[in-house]
Amino acid sequence: MSTGGTRFMCFATKGHGDIEEERILSLLEPVQPALYEFDRSHKLRSAIGLVRAVLAQRPQLVVMEGTGTAGGLSLIALDVLFGIPFVFSSGDAVGPYLRLHSRLLGLLGGLYERLLCRRCAGFVGWTPYLVGRALTLGAPRAMTAPGFTRGRISDGARERIRARLGISADAIVVGLAGSLHWNDRLDYTYGAELVRALALVAREDLVVCVIGEGSGRARLEELAGDDLGSRVLLPGRVPPSEVPDYLAAFDAGSLSQSVDKVGSFRYTTKLSEYFAASLPIITGETPVAFDLDEGCMWRLPGHAPWSAVYVNALAELLQSLSAQEIAHRRQAMLQRRGDPFDLAVQQRRMSAFLDSVLADRRTVDVAED
Repeated sequence: MSTGGTRFMCFATKGHGDIEEERILSLLEPVQPALYEFDRSHKLRSAIGLVRAVLAQRPQLVVMEGTGTAGGLSLIALDVLFGIPFVFSSGDAVGPYLRLHSRLLGLLGGLYERLLCRRCAGFVGWTPYLVGRALTLGAPRAMTAPGFTRGRISDGARERIRARLGISADAIVVGLAGSLHWNDRLDYTYGAELVRALALVAREDLVVCVIGEGSGRARLEELAGDDLGSRVLLPGRVPPSEVPDYLAAFDAGSLSQSVDKVGSFRYTTKLSEYFAASLPIITGETPVAFDLDEGCMWRLPGHAPWSAVYVNALAELLQSLSAQEIAHRRQAMLQRRGDPFDLAVQQRRMSAFLDSVLADRRTVDVAED
């Protein structure tokens, strides 16, 4: 475990080295937190180690990124038994997300989510919708920190990546970058909607590129059929530092979210990356598609990207998509007002929020004395 002072301690339930640990460390950089290196592959041991580290250092506040039960239940116990407060941050509605796997998990996850909200000293949501949900479930205070990009587009990236992938200069490229985990129940992984829609499109100047690795990649290869390697490109995982360069090679990015209690609460990390790359976005009718759209998004009907309604609408869009329309949407992206994903702004808000949480705790302690 590395230390940087004991006023604040933080950790990510997805584990040491994960992008979510990088997120919370970046947000807390101005307050120099101590980092507990949580090991997701040994949850029980990590939970015990977390309790020991907190009791040894006695931070004024612990900040958890994620909602994993090993970390969350440990913090609840520390709060109840020792009065050590915690703040947690999340990008998902826990109960609805777990319900995708089973009704029982959804029920238990909902109870756990409510308990976390009621026991925490504050909540940091990746979206304002999650903030509202947490407050409704009992969180005493909350703020939004929607995320940020980790890299910048390098000079000549568009031409270099297109040449690497064998994409012609005049081709229209639509794609995404993400983890490709296959969901058997939904018959879906990120990018499946693009591959299925492309099969309905009769044009050779259109390319679908899905970057990422996971169990869904092999299924995408099957869905692509004869288009694999020509109209459908699956480069696999690329280093995080190169993701912006790959996005620069795209003409539009797919933000495939369901219009339900899972997708409607999300932004996803892809959104900030698309904004940084000034990439027009194809998405569904989720709240963010209305709230952050300034003429740079296409909104498609359908309750989810795995629905026939969504895929057919996507195919119609791809069939008619022109370079002129893409240029128009890209210009709207470039001219948008403000940047919701500015890291420095989020850091300032986060520092002020944590100070207010501690000030509130001190006020309560004085009142009780």
